[in-house]
Amino acid sequence: MRLVYFGTSEFAVPAIQSLKDQIALVVTQPDRPAGRGRHLQPSPVKVAATELGLPIETPINAKDREFIAEIRAIRADALVVASYGQILSESLLEAAKRGGINLHASILPFYRGAAPIQRAILDGERETGVTLMQMDKGMDTGDIIAISRTPIGPDETSGQLEARLAQIGAELAVEWMPKIVAGDYPRTPQNHSLATLAPKMSREDGQLAFDSDAPEAYRRYRACTPRPGAWLRTNAGTINILKAAMLPALRLPIGTIAKVSPDGLDVAFRSGGIRLIEVQPEGRPAQSGRDFANGKRLKAGERLLP
Repeated sequence: MRLVYFGTSEFAVPAIQSLKDQIALVVTQPDRPAGRGRHLQPSPVKVAATELGLPIETPINAKDREFIAEIRAIRADALVVASYGQILSESLLEAAKRGGINLHASILPFYRGAAPIQRAILDGERETGVTLMQMDKGMDTGDIIAISRTPIGPDETSGQLEARLAQIGAELAVEWMPKIVAGDYPRTPQNHSLATLAPKMSREDGQLAFDSDAPEAYRRYRACTPRPGAWLRTNAGTINILKAAMLPALRLPIGTIAKVSPDGLDVAFRSGGIRLIEVQPEGRPAQSGRDFANGKRLKAGERLLP
């Protein structure tokens, strides 16, 4: 079995580790600036591939003719794709014997797009999974080969769920790639009339609002943690919410501080409350909710409405 592996994010790392002995080339996104210093940082897949001693390519444009010719020359059995970040052209998909095989973090045809994990949590879904599919020219529209399902935990963040789904995806790849290379695998067309979209989440998507229902605000925190980040605008400044918990119903005006304790800062939202366990004020290091409240001299009964 001879594979070319396309992947970029953390979601794609377990599968590359599981398939390492069959991978002839790893393709990932170019290094990107990150952090306060905006220094160039390699993708998680590039880091993993380097540790495994695998050859790596980082094309700016995967549709480039010379790059496609290079892939064709490898004579791969299949291209395995997981959270790569670029659309693969038909010419590129045709460069391998069995085409492109994609690991997508949703139960297709639901949540096609860049942020299936985050959107599923935000929408309050109780179940998600990983779909192994045959790629075509559309975005996540190809035939389904296999689906592995899993429940979404009531307190699970998108980062935690991504880590679980990544392992599930790796197991699917190990189970199915030998069958796919042998040409012995099912292909079930998707019901496109049921399709839903999962566009990329922005910084604005992470804003929690005091006048939203507490369960919805908590889902937003979970969906946006760790990326793009959940945050809250208050009269004590804007804070990033790094760790939070759902509270039993609080019958207080929205934005009211219910309690400051070693466990965190309890604040009322509509129809309930949220405990701010760890926060990061603008321009400041991360700190506990209690330390933030004490630093701002906030007390129970005060309101945080901006």
